[in-house]
Amino acid sequence: MWPRKLAGQMTLLIALALFVAQAINFTMLLRERRYFALTQITGPAATRFADAIERGLQGRPPVADRGRVRLLPRNPVPVGREREPEVESNLRTALSESGVKIGRIVTGLAPLRADNPLLRRMPADRQRYMMRVADELTIAVERPGLGWLVQRMPWGHRDMGLIWRLAGQTLILFVIVLLPVLWAARRISRPLRDLTAAAERFGSGTPVVPVAVTGPDDVAALIAAFNALRLRVTAMLDEKDRMLGAIGHDLRTPLAALRVRIESVEDEADRTRMAETIADMNRTLDDILSLARLGRPSEPMTDVDLAALVDAVVEDFHDLGAPVAFEEAARLRMRLRPTLMRRAVRNLIENAVKYGGSAAVSVEDGTERVAIVVADDGPGIPDDRLNDVFDPFTRLETSRNRDTGGIGLGLALARAIVRDAGGEVVLANRAEGGLTATIILPR
Repeated sequence: MWPRKLAGQMTLLIALALFVAQAINFTMLLRERRYFALTQITGPAATRFADAIERGLQGRPPVADRGRVRLLPRNPVPVGREREPEVESNLRTALSESGVKIGRIVTGLAPLRADNPLLRRMPADRQRYMMRVADELTIAVERPGLGWLVQRMPWGHRDMGLIWRLAGQTLILFVIVLLPVLWAARRISRPLRDLTAAAERFGSGTPVVPVAVTGPDDVAALIAAFNALRLRVTAMLDEKDRMLGAIGHDLRTPLAALRVRIESVEDEADRTRMAETIADMNRTLDDILSLARLGRPSEPMTDVDLAALVDAVVEDFHDLGAPVAFEEAARLRMRLRPTLMRRAVRNLIENAVKYGGSAAVSVEDGTERVAIVVADDGPGIPDDRLNDVFDPFTRLETSRNRDTGGIGLGLALARAIVRDAGGEVVLANRAEGGLTATIILPR
């Protein structure tokens, strides 16, 4: 799963970087456009005002065909109308640099209407466009004691057309850049995803199939190295299994011979104790070999009724006269290795009977998990040792008496079996006394 997430994160980062770059580009372009619009407005307006003021100084009135400058007795801009401070500031600077003395400068914006004289000579489609993107800007310059010089002109301060064009350009840029990035990310993530799946399957008992060596050179080299590593590990595990088989055979043969020879012992008590010792040695050997081989189980996964499986284990204890109670549960289909799971449940029940005197077993079905609960009324385990007891050959009882402490492999083997099934074994002390051992399996 992580290669796909990595590819998605890489694509998202590139998309975010492109968006930020385009946002900066938008801001700079809009600022340049506004500066250009201000220059287009204030430059000609300052020239017309300076010309009108010069004509006034010569005793001549403003000329209507020289930029629509009119002389009015009072300020024509109503109070409260939206103003353009940048136009006012730039115009004052331009007139001051021209050596013209003026009073206040007031601007005002009003919607452009179809009957506005500014649109009179424009084609109909141009008029509609100007009414959509522009307002009428009124600029009034005070000449102290002489009145107000007034100009009216279109002020195209709405940039929606530009924004839409830039948005289209950004979309095209995203398509041009992100499609190759997505292709490259997919080309990288697909072999990585296959490699991840192969690594997760390794050791689960499924046949070893080499991962196809594809993708960029670095990824292909990684896959080839993984295939070689898996072959080496598999060879080592096969050698380990052969060695364990040989050890098991070599140890069971003399134990079987001893079992035959003790039949000639006349003392029945001695013969019984010898037989029990040999049986304990066989059980210990089975536990050690099972724990060592658990990483490569030979038993296939099977659909089983978990409630029936646990009930069968409890019945085995009933046949031995052990005080084990089972709370009936509904059928519960699960896919697991039944022989190994029986062994895990049996080990927990054996511990409960050995240390608590009895066991209460139940199966709890949940939406996301299933729990097999084994509770006893024994002394429990110190809270700081709840995890230690899972270590192989760890015993809280230090007398080394096999009848009271076992050899310390039961819980280790149970946890290894459950973890191989994707679950966990949890121990907890009960508030009313005793211990609860819970096998938690994914639903």
